[in-house]
Amino acid sequence: MLTDTSIELRSPSPSLLMRFVKWLVGRRPAVFPHDEAGFHAVMAGRALPEDAPMPDGFRSRFIVEEREVLGHKVVTLHPKSGPADRHMLYFHGGGFVRPMFKEHWPLVAEMVKLCGISVTVPLYPVVPEASSSEQDDLADAVYAELAAGHDPARIILNGDSAGGHMALALALRLVKAGGPLPGKLALFAPWLDLGLADRAIAAVEPHDIMLKIGTLRACGALVAAGRAIHDPAVSPLYAAPADLAQLPPTRIWTGRHDLFIIDSRSFLGKLRAAGVDAKLYEYEAAPHVFMAILPTREAKDALGLLEAFLRT
Repeated sequence: MLTDTSIELRSPSPSLLMRFVKWLVGRRPAVFPHDEAGFHAVMAGRALPEDAPMPDGFRSRFIVEEREVLGHKVVTLHPKSGPADRHMLYFHGGGFVRPMFKEHWPLVAEMVKLCGISVTVPLYPVVPEASSSEQDDLADAVYAELAAGHDPARIILNGDSAGGHMALALALRLVKAGGPLPGKLALFAPWLDLGLADRAIAAVEPHDIMLKIGTLRACGALVAAGRAIHDPAVSPLYAAPADLAQLPPTRIWTGRHDLFIIDSRSFLGKLRAAGVDAKLYEYEAAPHVFMAILPTREAKDALGLLEAFLRT
């Protein structure tokens, strides 16, 4: 436990399995190029990427609903027993520029199973083929549908990485609009500042096997599309205290070998100063979005905390 009790170190040393997975990932082709030039080269003239298909076995394990919202596919997984009274809206990560990864589907399935909830997953369009405003419009529309048919207090907004940004940004837009707010926010390694302005992030970079500052800044500029990086609509880290004060109870999970750990700590401080019930769970030497590495001790702990948070 750290000095600030709103920050809890859940894993003081990485599990053996986590060490092995990091070693393995470090020897595979990078998900994102490790430099700005490489990022631009990959993005230039690429074929439109496609979402990883939902595993066929899900149809025997869950009640699956599929529909289109604003022309984009939206998938909902319900427990086999039927729609749950708590409903999560989950946004996958991928830097806003990558579609659903195959690793996201097992994470969604585990949350349905462990937490006994229904989970809706918008397969949103990606930048630069679409704009970030199109992503936001889809998020708004899917949430409006959910809120029309469910008690908003029983809705949870969740996402990992860029998806964590999308979940938080949606909540802040609802605050601005005066719309019905979700009951809880659960953010997995959220990308909070698209410009990564905090100099302390550089000390984490050598340990991050997935993310690099130059790549992320280039990606962030592409997503911002001319808007100021410090605009709270672009980087929620800079949201006004008055807006933050209206957010629901919030939990954040981030590994200490994740570039986003620095901004997660800063954002937690802002939430607490605004009077929000907020807590950050940290995991020593855990990489970006470690909670998707389901067999690890760290992922099991993170999802167990999520279940407890949603239950209270």
